[in-house]
Amino acid sequence: MISTLISHASLLIQSRDTTLLTDPVFFDYLWEECNVQCPSIDLALEKLPKVDILNISHRHQDHFDIRTLAYIAGSTDILAPDAVVLAPRDEILLEVLSELEFKNVTVMEDFKTLEIKGLTLTPTPSLNKQDYFPEHGLLVHDGEVTLWNQVDTIVSPDIIKYMHRLYGQLDFAHVRYLPLLEGNFSFHNPLSLPMEEYSSFLKVATATRPKFAVPGSAGFKYRDEFGFLNQYSFPTTQEQFLRDLKDFCPDINSNVFYPGDRASISREGVEIQKAAADFVKIKVDDGHEVEFKPVAQVPPIRTQTLDKAEHEKEWEKVVDFVENRFVDILVEKKGVQSWVDWKVAYQLEVFGQEGSEIWCLDFAGEDASIIKGRICKINLYEGIACSELYRLIQNDTSWDYVGINGQYRTFKDIYRVRNGEFEHWTKTDNKFPQPLTEVFPAGQDMDRAKFMRDVKRWKGNPKV
Repeated sequence: MISTLISHASLLIQSRDTTLLTDPVFFDYLWEECNVQCPSIDLALEKLPKVDILNISHRHQDHFDIRTLAYIAGSTDILAPDAVVLAPRDEILLEVLSELEFKNVTVMEDFKTLEIKGLTLTPTPSLNKQDYFPEHGLLVHDGEVTLWNQVDTIVSPDIIKYMHRLYGQLDFAHVRYLPLLEGNFSFHNPLSLPMEEYSSFLKVATATRPKFAVPGSAGFKYRDEFGFLNQYSFPTTQEQFLRDLKDFCPDINSNVFYPGDRASISREGVEIQKAAADFVKIKVDDGHEVEFKPVAQVPPIRTQTLDKAEHEKEWEKVVDFVENRFVDILVEKKGVQSWVDWKVAYQLEVFGQEGSEIWCLDFAGEDASIIKGRICKINLYEGIACSELYRLIQNDTSWDYVGINGQYRTFKDIYRVRNGEFEHWTKTDNKFPQPLTEVFPAGQDMDRAKFMRDVKRWKGNPKV
């Protein structure tokens, strides 16, 4: 069996006469066009072997890239005529595949084994509670060796025990190594290596105890004007993880794994062949650009609309929304009770081409009207670019874009004082409600609209 890294989480796995492609991302930009591949790659699609099995692990856009999928669906050069598409039981994901006119789609279930073209494929479950949709890792067995691709899954000792019951010691594993801090800057969450999560990656690798492991599923960076977030989002490296893994579990052989690298896996062992693929290679080794330095310079928020007339139109719409509709919508939301109970002083700051405007709401006062300008304190703040608030109002964007690109920033210091007592809000499983995320809620409706916009944009597009 041979496993080749194309980029990020996109693997080409070949065994005898069968080729499996996972989570393909062929093009820049990706993830709402905030990111590019890192390191950047040269991908010669005409040299890519015909794919017999296309596997989608889950709906995150760095794994479920609509532009790439539209290209594959519209091409006769990527998939074999009888190719099988594997997908989780995810209503939106399956709807997208149908809209793109994929055939032979098979829905995968946790630990329900499939026999396809000489490969035994077993999806491994995930205990990820952050998302409302399913995701899978994948065991690939060809009769001689077994590979596990963990992807982004969170697994338990019981899941690992079941994997061992099926195949004994795994021959090779692509394991998680990088706790991504995307959105932590924007939402004023901790900007340091999350020790519990990071140590869990080492523990999972140790409990799985493959004969050979490589780091997987992390090969992108923020692009251009969002590039400052590279110093705030990627708190470790492949090299550091493998140093730690060697100290944590010396029995596991390991190596770094970058685009174009191939792992040749046999009963005799694993050979890592650096830059051996003929269809993909590193174009620019720019990994230094994601060096973690969460004290680096940060630019101010500024609207992304450069045309002055267009910006003025958007600004007018945003001001009208804030001053005439915002409060009426807010008071219908269940979060309003929390703001009143905690006597929240809320500030909304909208950033244009030149500076910003501020509006406030005082939930401790008698008047629920929007206040233009500052009040005595802020303990709940949301700052947002005019362009992003306008697009939220127009239902033309999602928090997957707005919430991770630094054009929205928030913080909260929630407390109340009464009758000689001081009480502060402590983080629980339930997040403290934010006015903008209450008015424009993330969830299935917003996600579906986002993906269908991409389908409309890329399906049948000759420029794809």
